[in-house]
Amino acid sequence: MIGIVDYGMGNLRSVEKAFQYIGHDAKIIDDIKEIKDAAALVLPGVGAFPDAMEILNKRGISNAIKEEVEKGKMLLGICLGMQLLFDRSFEVRETEGLHILKGEISEIKTDLKVPHIGWNSLIIKKDNQLLNGVRDGDSVYFVHSYYLSNGDLGDICATVDYGISIPAVVCKDNVFSCQFHPEKSGDVGLKILRNFAEMI
Repeated sequence: MIGIVDYGMGNLRSVEKAFQYIGHDAKIIDDIKEIKDAAALVLPGVGAFPDAMEILNKRGISNAIKEEVEKGKMLLGICLGMQLLFDRSFEVRETEGLHILKGEISEIKTDLKVPHIGWNSLIIKKDNQLLNGVRDGDSVYFVHSYYLSNGDLGDICATVDYGISIPAVVCKDNVFSCQFHPEKSGDVGLKILRNFAEMI
């Protein structure tokens, strides 16, 4: 069972329905026991980084997620859920993240309109099982104003161009993340979710 972590800030139902549509068992979960029992975890998210971390820390979910990842459990972060995996964010105020991946989250500074909303073409940087069958130039759907500005270049599997280079897929070992919303990205997004589920 894929556990979709509910901390009050995410489009949980659409993620759950996307997994069910491709034939994989997924359930929305919100307590530490369910996090420990899940075969893999998905951390979605929509909203502000400081608010999300406050909720995760208050509920003890932060430590539970980190402990499970350290044991080798697979984790997929989506949008804000991706950003939470990193060391810190400067959204609203400097806030410590989960420290699962190395890097910092900063405001998008570009001549183009911010937030970055809509479809954009992936630029594949390195192979990863999460991107099996995904081609250079395939489009996915974004909604965000902040991005990974300072991370380990070796972990970046795909980027998009939005006046600046924005990491779109970042993976390391059993941790996978997408800045875009795969559940809103049509066939390409479903392919990515299927790849994640089939690695479990």
